[in-house]
Amino acid sequence: MPAQSHTQALGQWAEEQACQMIQAAGFTVVAQNFHSRFGEIDVIAVQAQEIIFVEVKARSATEWGQAFEVVTPRKQLKIYKTALQYIQDHVDFESFYYRFDVICFDFQQEIAKNLQHNFSNMQYDQQWIENAFTIDADLINL
Repeated sequence: MPAQSHTQALGQWAEEQACQMIQAAGFTVVAQNFHSRFGEIDVIAVQAQEIIFVEVKARSATEWGQAFEVVTPRKQLKIYKTALQYIQDHVDFESFYYRFDVICFDFQQEIAKNLQHNFSNMQYDQQWIENAFTIDADLINL
């Protein structure tokens, strides 16, 4: 099995951190990396009658923009369609209130790509954006 790339390691770390945050907020993670023909949702979690679909982003050095800025309308549409597929596949969640959140990790320095890192020991900003986007007719028609 090939070694994990820097980008994969950072993404995996970010998803693990996001899951810890979600669970600390009282949610139960029901799926990670759910794939459909439309795309992928990083984390799906439930609490009471609410289900959240979470996109997780991590970026090193923010000179090219912050992590949440890469969740474009096209990416939002993919997440939305994938969420609909998840609901169709899991009818127990049909009556739940659902929302789309983004959890971001923005590292303040460039991270050397050829070294292994303990990302938790580095300085970063984290942000959990609840209801980061909603779906309207304009977005559906992209």
